[in-house]
Amino acid sequence: MFIGALSGQSLIRVDLDGDKAVKADRWDMETRIREVEQGPDGDIWLLEDGSSDPGGRLLRLSPKG
Repeated sequence: MFIGALSGQSLIRVDLDGDKAVKADRWDMETRIREVEQGPDGDIWLLEDGSSDPGGRLLRLSPKG
């Protein structure tokens, strides 16, 4: 699972195992992340908060390889 952090300005990956959740990775995005979604192709889409820079960005993250 991926979670966007508004005040933490980061993207966080959480591993789920039954009823337990453990933070696995955290990437500093240097901006507030408003929304995170995974597309049908596996790419991750991030919506930046536009409060400090009007018109925030929509970012598409694809795995290397």
